[in-house]
Amino acid sequence: MLDAVTPHPSPADHTAARESLCTWSRRMVRDGLVVGTSGNLSLRTGDLIAVTPSGVDYETMTPSDVVLVDDAGTVAAGDREPTSELALHLAAHARPGTTAVVHTHSPAAVATSLLVDEVPPVHYQLAMFGGSVRVARYAPFGSDELVANAVAALGDSTAVVLGNHGTLVLGDTLGAAYDGARQLEWLCEVWLRARAAGEPRLLSAAEISEAVRRFAVQKRRVRATTPGTR
Repeated sequence: MLDAVTPHPSPADHTAARESLCTWSRRMVRDGLVVGTSGNLSLRTGDLIAVTPSGVDYETMTPSDVVLVDDAGTVAAGDREPTSELALHLAAHARPGTTAVVHTHSPAAVATSLLVDEVPPVHYQLAMFGGSVRVARYAPFGSDELVANAVAALGDSTAVVLGNHGTLVLGDTLGAAYDGARQLEWLCEVWLRARAAGEPRLLSAAEISEAVRRFAVQKRRVRATTPGTR
């Protein structure tokens, strides 16, 4: 007898993920990380990935507009076209430990990408991404070249600035990825302000390494005291 084929869960099983993308998408607009329908989000839900649709106003987007795809990008549920940056999200989700991805067009990060090849270490908060955030070379949106450049620049970090484009931040929850996107924008804004006034004093590699160590210790403590985590 042939083994039964297990189908994808029904769209109703992914309602929470779809609702979450709507909520965070609207916050992304309010926080000034995107303009119009730019930027996009994704969240793993079961064996599928929920992604924002292409060309839909976030203020009017509903859970039914959110598209569900498998790891190969095949649409499993939804009548909309998935974001044009679907390949970028799929590449990010292929990294172990990634549950959510936030892609913004935040202005300070874009401006920073026009000036440097790496986000300058103006604050220890850079440690939350692993100690460095590089700028990927520009490539057209939705292109294989963009994906390759982003993955190469990402390295072991959980964030990358896409040259002349925006940011990509990975997280184990959508809230964590979104917080990372906001923190990255803040770091870029601080550097731009300081650079406009003079020559910023930057943290050394040793100081950033120490911050990374402290972040790791803090994260282990939080996990140890939070029910349901390991």
